[in-house]
Amino acid sequence: MREHHEPAVVPVPTAERLTDHVVAHARATPDAVVVRRRLSGVWHDVTAAQLHDDVVRAARGLVASGVGVGDRVGLMSRTRYEWTVLDYAIWYAGAVTVPIYETSSAEQIEWILADSGAVAVVVENERHEALLAEVRDRLPGLHSSWVIERDGLAAIEAAGGDVDDAVLEQRRTSRSGDDLATIIYTSGTTGRPKGCELTHLNFIFEAENIVASAPEVFADPGCSTLLFLPLAHVFGRIIQVACIHARIPLGHTADVATLVEDLGEFRPSFLLAVPRVFEKIYNGAQQRAIASDKGGIFDRAAATAIAYSEALDGSGPGVALRLRHKVFDRLVYSRLREAMGGRVRYAVSGGAPLGARLGHFFRGVGLTVLEGYGLTETAGATTVNRPQRLRIGSVGRPFPGASVMIADDGEVLLAGPHVFVGYWANPAATDEALEPDGWFHTGDLGALDNDGFLSITGRKKEILVTAGGKNVAPAVLEDRVRAHWLVSQCMVVGDARPYVAALITIDPDSFPSWKEQRGKPASATVSQLAQDPDLLADLQTAVDGANKAVSHAEAVKRFRVVSTDWTEEGGQLTPSMKLRRQVVMDQFAADVEALYR
Repeated sequence: MREHHEPAVVPVPTAERLTDHVVAHARATPDAVVVRRRLSGVWHDVTAAQLHDDVVRAARGLVASGVGVGDRVGLMSRTRYEWTVLDYAIWYAGAVTVPIYETSSAEQIEWILADSGAVAVVVENERHEALLAEVRDRLPGLHSSWVIERDGLAAIEAAGGDVDDAVLEQRRTSRSGDDLATIIYTSGTTGRPKGCELTHLNFIFEAENIVASAPEVFADPGCSTLLFLPLAHVFGRIIQVACIHARIPLGHTADVATLVEDLGEFRPSFLLAVPRVFEKIYNGAQQRAIASDKGGIFDRAAATAIAYSEALDGSGPGVALRLRHKVFDRLVYSRLREAMGGRVRYAVSGGAPLGARLGHFFRGVGLTVLEGYGLTETAGATTVNRPQRLRIGSVGRPFPGASVMIADDGEVLLAGPHVFVGYWANPAATDEALEPDGWFHTGDLGALDNDGFLSITGRKKEILVTAGGKNVAPAVLEDRVRAHWLVSQCMVVGDARPYVAALITIDPDSFPSWKEQRGKPASATVSQLAQDPDLLADLQTAVDGANKAVSHAEAVKRFRVVSTDWTEEGGQLTPSMKLRRQVVMDQFAADVEALYR
């Protein structure tokens, strides 16, 4: 199949602007809980009326501070209640939100604020303020800034006392679906980030159709979610919009150290996460079982969960399998579910391939992971697995109203009312990515099966061509190697080389446990153990597992342990955790050369 389209469930437009949802809920169901906010360690309900009032007060302050219709306002913060309030307040004032990752450098902050022409910015803390101060004199158009953790929201609200209700409502309704809602800068694996122009309609159309097409997730009585991914990323943002639209109680947390505690207290019914989170959950449970001499039980429980899930796609599990599953549900699965709050039935995963093994494992333990696919340029998702339309190992079918096409060279093209307008102040890049008829070139390679399910096989620009002329898609191998509990990152190399090889970094959270299990000195570093036979043997199992997915010519023949993990701070990863391949190639050139000596 080369093209697949899903008819829209909810036509476009159903609302003119994103703030319509906030206003409508405050009028129709003022006492309904729409957000739960943690203050001083206690979760408090925020009603539709209270959220509306908070948004309106902040919007008044922005207007009084000189933010005009269509102006861009930067927002740099971790995931927290104030982020959602300010996002909607900016829209309420008729302006455009420009998110900035809270991990961004001064140079990145300067580029985003300067390129977008932002007139104001809200940052979260003193560290962000200090970074902003480094570049402030090179941003002549930036006239206002506030710091959330220094009563920034209160300061904004205090400025707006004289703004008339009619003026504010005129500001709000001056925006239509076709107007810009946000400019999200892609983190970019090469070059300067590009600003993706997304409209109110882009978000509304996608949110309403996804919610309507998955009632098991979004319309279940008592459903809620705890958002811990960055709201600066489009993945978290579309869930925020969907929750506000559907009046699904939304919580925020940004502290990974307290995530388990927060999940236990908040008890969400569905989660939003990236594959690395699910890998960590699986690997953590496995290592805890090994540490308590129950590793064998966990392995049998995992195999049973996977077999049970696979059987659901066939004739169904037999009596013996159902019995084993019931036993392990009491011993293992129920504890995993309880660690995530006890109520989670579904999770939405995106950003990278999850893999069939983990997909089947989690469905087998009672948490169905709905894997999807999309980009910043498509307001988040374009394809997604849904409870009644699920194919584990794929990234699903187009959501209602969206279309997918596979080009002659294997590139995935996407279309629909959710596709962005273009790149801010960059018509050349826009013309390169968007066809006149609306098809967007993703740069990803993929395939559609006969039922319209999409599988992603790699990045078009990342295909390696070995000296023997073999084309190799590195993502297939990297994703499988990275799934091993001891691995943090993996990068496959081999372009113009005689064979395929890989650089591997060690997960700093898993390394201490591995050293204890293997009887290594607790003080030993990765560098000191990089050639340790036990370490190499364990990593070889990960490489062997990955090689099963490809032909012999594409298989990893050698690998090398890199002593330094790759991070966003080190420049090797983007804020959305994608590899900056050229940076790695430059910084670790000696390690690459060592693979071919």
